[in-house]
Amino acid sequence: MVRAAGYLSTKKDGSECLNFTAFYEALLEAKGVGVGHGSGNGKGKAGRSLGFTTKIQFNGNLMVGKAYTALLDLKPGDAFEIKLGKKQIRLVPVGGADDEE
Repeated sequence: MVRAAGYLSTKKDGSECLNFTAFYEALLEAKGVGVGHGSGNGKGKAGRSLGFTTKIQFNGNLMVGKAYTALLDLKPGDAFEIKLGKKQIRLVPVGGADDEE
């Protein structure tokens, strides 16, 4: 049914990949069951909403995911100043205006 409905893609090696998740989401949508689609803002892949939270990794690094950088149209090499507040960390583009001071 997944193949017949056209929910397939081709892998790099040329083999076929059936997209079951997309198929089942479309099936649920057709039945009138929402699968988490909200306002459309802050969405990453597969319609998941961005939580705007993160955790410190085991090595002490703080990661900002690709969905966030894409949302802000950030590119590799973009530089930021780290501004520390009482309970916040702000990233300000180098050479940009800091509106909240």
